Amino acid sequence: MPPISDDNTRLVYSSEGGRVPDRPERPGRPPAGRSPGGSPAVPRDGVVRVGRTSSGRRGKTVTLVTGLPAADVAGVAKELKRLCGSGGSAKDGVVEIQGDQRARIIAHLEGRYRVKATGG
Repeated sequence: MPPISDDNTRLVYSSEGGRVPDRPERPGRPPAGRSPGGSPAVPRDGVVRVGRTSSGRRGKTVTLVTGLPAADVAGVAKELKRLCGSGGSAKDGVVEIQGDQRARIIAHLEGRYRVKATGG
């Protein structure tokens, strides 16, 4: 079977040889939309983004805070959990707070950071 020249398709299994190994990525560049660590790329423009999502959480809504300086993530997560009176966590530079708490979090963080609301 001749190789397909389109970059968007690749052979993943063949009945001749079983699983086909991944082809190497271009050196020095992570896949599109991803950071080198494999997590989604976060813009580094100095803006703290506060959004709401429920995807992958069985319909439960959480508020996500991204763009915080790495040194501040754990401390801000603790403050926001106390402020909102709800649970949450800090993972990979993203603060997750249970429930839709965007307005309260934005009001609290506006004094220290440039804050933007994201999503609908």
